[in-house]
Amino acid sequence: MSRDGSASKNLPKPLWLCAELTYACPLQCPYCSNPVDFSRQRDTLKTEDWIRVLQQARLLGAVQLGFSGGEPLLRRDLETLVAEGRRLGYYTNLITSASGLGEERLKALKQAGLDHIQISFQAGARELSDFMAATEIFEHKLAAAKLVKQYGYDIVLNFVVYRDNIEQIEQMLEMAAEVGADHVELANVQYYGWAFLNRDRLLPTRDQLQRAEAVAHDYQRRWKGRMRILWVVPDYYEERPKACMNGWGSIFLTVAPDGVALPCQAARQLPGLEFPNVREHSVDWIWNESPAFNRFRGFDWMKEPCRSCPERFKDFGGCRCQAYMLTGDPANTDPVCSLSLHHDVILSAVASANSAARAAKGNHIFARGEPPVIFRNARNSIKLSG
Repeated sequence: MSRDGSASKNLPKPLWLCAELTYACPLQCPYCSNPVDFSRQRDTLKTEDWIRVLQQARLLGAVQLGFSGGEPLLRRDLETLVAEGRRLGYYTNLITSASGLGEERLKALKQAGLDHIQISFQAGARELSDFMAATEIFEHKLAAAKLVKQYGYDIVLNFVVYRDNIEQIEQMLEMAAEVGADHVELANVQYYGWAFLNRDRLLPTRDQLQRAEAVAHDYQRRWKGRMRILWVVPDYYEERPKACMNGWGSIFLTVAPDGVALPCQAARQLPGLEFPNVREHSVDWIWNESPAFNRFRGFDWMKEPCRSCPERFKDFGGCRCQAYMLTGDPANTDPVCSLSLHHDVILSAVASANSAARAAKGNHIFARGEPPVIFRNARNSIKLSG
């Protein structure tokens, strides 16, 4: 109910709750989705806070629960939260780099009732994978993936695709088949956070994308019914924007490690919005009543050309975070759209990245900066609750 006692505007319910348990991570990937200033965010929610969030979100209608980070396995109370999610009736998903995932931990998670595990890979070969992670992790990931399969899980392998590994698509898919993956996500980098800072070094060329997409589609045909393969195209080569999060405040609810509630993981960068904290407000009030979650719902906020475009019902004007990063105004049309007044920003970015690709000639130079160095030894630099 809203504050005046009426029904809460017939709003949709948050079907997906993403619980970002920590920003800490032993890896240092240059496309990390963590906020670039995450070293400032040290006051993480305690176990009892998270349990309250899970309970309130479930009452509101959430059915899918993703434990994410950072690296969620760094939380010592992960099994407790998984068990509570199972008790409440969620379908629970662990989104992990597999760092710290051994047989004893896997047994404990299985006993707690974990439903699903997704493991991310930086590349299809050890050398590049370990370089990108800034630690020797590839062989451990392979062993963890096989172990997860042995424990009866449907397993998703997520390969983040960028300029240096896009030629390894076939190698990635063969590796996925070898470990018995049920689902494979070939997810081209989405340029937020650290990936945005490293965009010129990460964005593939159009020729690379076309060759890789042809390989992915060939494997989709050959493995149909045995392994589901999803190819996620980078926005910068599209003519229309994606329906980001299926619309602002429509399906997805993210709770950050410090308790800030967000319509998507990148939204806290947007100016002029004060996102509520689950320490101070109920999930019901946050979702239904908070000004931040209502700011870009519906269509009244839209400028032209979105306001009169028939495709607004499909793409909702695109991504608010991308609009802000590329134009300075989150209410602008996502520049990915060819109808946007700012589409030239995308064309310029693609040209710059392609020029950088020609000049790079295989040199691995990424801006990692201080925060990833701090998170290199997460337990020594970040206070982990639970």
